[in-house]
Amino acid sequence: MNCNLCPRNCDVDRSINKGYCGQTDKIKVARASLHMWEEPCISGERGSGTVFFSGCGLRCVFCQNFDIAKGDTGKEITVERLAEIFCELKEKGAHNINLVTGDHFVPEIIRALDIAKANGMDLPIVFNTSSYINKETLKCLENYVDIYLADFKYFDNETAKKYSNAENYLQVAKTAIEEMVSQKGTPVYDDEGMMTKGVIVRHLLMPGHLQESKAIIRYVYEEYGERVVLSIMNQYTPLKQVEKYPEINRKLSPKEYERIISYALSIGIDNAFIQEGETAQESFIPQFDNRGI
Repeated sequence: MNCNLCPRNCDVDRSINKGYCGQTDKIKVARASLHMWEEPCISGERGSGTVFFSGCGLRCVFCQNFDIAKGDTGKEITVERLAEIFCELKEKGAHNINLVTGDHFVPEIIRALDIAKANGMDLPIVFNTSSYINKETLKCLENYVDIYLADFKYFDNETAKKYSNAENYLQVAKTAIEEMVSQKGTPVYDDEGMMTKGVIVRHLLMPGHLQESKAIIRYVYEEYGERVVLSIMNQYTPLKQVEKYPEINRKLSPKEYERIISYALSIGIDNAFIQEGETAQESFIPQFDNRGI
């Protein structure tokens, strides 16, 4: 079957050729481990069982996972091995299984989850996505994913075109998040405060684009209210590849972040994740060394 999982709609046979994501239909993973740096209701005390997939259908120029987004890093594995990894992460004490940038491997992920669940893997499934994904692909995940951890990157398609070559990002992301919320409804938590069902919408602030940040925050709040938890992030880290874009080749200042948090409070948001301290560090970026694969 030709691939049209994301809005690139490459329509290529990935058993023969690579798509825009840089991947064939062979699953490629760069790391699988307990991850402590997600939102508290995802990482908890024991960590989120995170699987980092290689390749990406969006490939932002500022991506902190740039090494794996290009698709060069990682190891090819079978569906059966991916199922084993899910079970191994459960054995290590993971609160959930966290699929990072798995949009272009959805059919393979579904098959692996079927196998893992048949073998007793019963953790909540977190789908960590750029939101640049087709609605039809999300529908395939409805009975598999419990939590969507969804980026909302841009509110201006010109910005999206410049940094992600995705001039239709806004429309796609709005439709995708609408589908996610339709599937999961109001967030649900267990007795430990861990989310077991719901949607978290993440927005990473970028230097020089605070008006877009305000527009995104207002849109999500006015459209979804308590049905979505916002996560307002200050961890933008300009890596070497951003030197070609001097206007975003710097960290966000504390004052810029404070302005956006103040704005969120001013429009009535009182339930959102914010980041404190120095999070914009390369040391917070995992080593994609095939660990756990």
